[in-house]
Amino acid sequence: MNIALPAANATPDLSAIDALNRECFCFSLDRDALAQALDSELGRPGLSDMVRERCPFAFAAQPVFVAAPQLQRMAQVVRAVESVVALPAFREQTLADAPPIARQGGAAGPLGAFYGYDFHIDQGRLGLIEVNTNAGGAMLNAVLARAQRACCAAMEAMVPTLAHVAAFEHRIVDMFRNEWHLAGRTRPLASIAIVDEAPEDQYLYPEFLLFQQLFERHGLRAVIADPASFEWREGRLWHGDLAIDLVYNRLTDFYFEQPESAALHEAYVHQGAVVTPSPQAHALYANKRHLALFSDAARLQALGVPAATQQVLLAHVPRTEVVDAADADRLWEARRGLFFKPVAGFGSRAAYRGDKLTRRVWQDILAGDYVAQAIVPPGERLLDEHDTTKAMKFDLRAYAYDGDVQWVAARLYQGQTTNFRTPGGGFAPVYSTGDAAGRTPRADTDPVHEDGHASYVFLLDDSGDVHAVPHALYVALARTHAEAPALAGQTLRLADWYVRLKDGEPDTVVNETYSLVRFDSAGRVDWPASPAAHLHRPGVPMVPQDAGWPTPDERERMRGLLFGRPDPAARPTQAL
Repeated sequence: MNIALPAANATPDLSAIDALNRECFCFSLDRDALAQALDSELGRPGLSDMVRERCPFAFAAQPVFVAAPQLQRMAQVVRAVESVVALPAFREQTLADAPPIARQGGAAGPLGAFYGYDFHIDQGRLGLIEVNTNAGGAMLNAVLARAQRACCAAMEAMVPTLAHVAAFEHRIVDMFRNEWHLAGRTRPLASIAIVDEAPEDQYLYPEFLLFQQLFERHGLRAVIADPASFEWREGRLWHGDLAIDLVYNRLTDFYFEQPESAALHEAYVHQGAVVTPSPQAHALYANKRHLALFSDAARLQALGVPAATQQVLLAHVPRTEVVDAADADRLWEARRGLFFKPVAGFGSRAAYRGDKLTRRVWQDILAGDYVAQAIVPPGERLLDEHDTTKAMKFDLRAYAYDGDVQWVAARLYQGQTTNFRTPGGGFAPVYSTGDAAGRTPRADTDPVHEDGHASYVFLLDDSGDVHAVPHALYVALARTHAEAPALAGQTLRLADWYVRLKDGEPDTVVNETYSLVRFDSAGRVDWPASPAAHLHRPGVPMVPQDAGWPTPDERERMRGLLFGRPDPAARPTQAL
């Protein structure tokens, strides 16, 4: 692996995380392992051929690197949204304007399976784009996790183990069983219907087959069915001669308004079957008008949202407003910085970047029910080091249940929105490393040590610049599995800060280790020629003659990267 660190004069935001997404090709999709997973481990014979024929661009060839603290922030946003939705005032306000079926049931009951929180991340800025209540792709990502291969030992620790994937699959089944029990059912769950309109014609039909196999491996009867194939009789929902206990709802007829959904409508209203996610879940989570509320400080305050929750939402939900014809001139002038989405839309349908709008489409937006959201650009992943035209955009999807993130995946694409139509695009695994500020956990397999601490690493050059070193690159350099050509022939100072965490974020520096690191003419670390490290504890005066220690300015830069603020005591207490 050959990765260049950012140049000393590089823009701080374009740091090592971006370098990995541009320059690391140490992972690849093992097509044979993918076929094995589809045809035998998780699926059934012939499923891999079906995937190749029907959805050839479902799986991307390369992973996406995301900073561990960014993943932690995603989890914080999920919890923040869930806490607002749980407020009685929010529920009352939202359900009062929802279709009557959404008002069936109270605050207790099923929570909703497979919520998808979709994010954009660009140069360290994280934005929640939307929330979906029937997010697809979870089982496809379980398959994908079984088919990743790293080409060097330094990267192997990032590949999920089979035990990790198996645990995810168990959590999926446990989630549906929990939905059953939350509905007040006391007997064991016995049957599940995976429901979508004309399911065999759906692009993700292979995933329905994977779910069916998963449920059946755990002793559940499972059918894949169109809503019109059900009957409501004798107080139960029936598919042929099979009584259905639970409906895994993948329909975009969210409120069972179409004639074909009549039996599902009756089963939900009369509680003859458990439906997850439910019409109420869609009203509470997926209506894009909520994004306008989540990004409005005054409205959050009026609802009684705690200040800390407000802070999380306002920092990570791009400013959104409901499109009003009265604001047409203002919005048209600002359109290049906006993305327009239908309130009840799904799958990126009828969604438009403002800079691509025509006057005709603009009139449709004004006449429709739309929101305008400030654009947070998607991330970018290069798939071929020799061909920059193969740069792909990516978004991140956090699959969540009961406020907890179960799995995070990326979707690679070209164009305005995700489409699963781009060669080289599709679902991609997400591997965690240090963030764009260089906050780099040292543990090889877990970003946080078991005792609630983590290590963060920086390289300091003679000009006083601080280079962020991501986890994967640090491990690769330390093990001499990687080269840093930009550092060839140099001797740099390495700072390794051991940090106590609070709520997953850096809180207090416990101790600091400094050393000189020498790089040979090829850019490899020459450990025999590198002096031994020196330990420093905060509050203890530094010894000026030790060249490994930082200047006050360098220390402030490192603290600023780590905590987002300088050390106010740096100059008076750490002067050399």
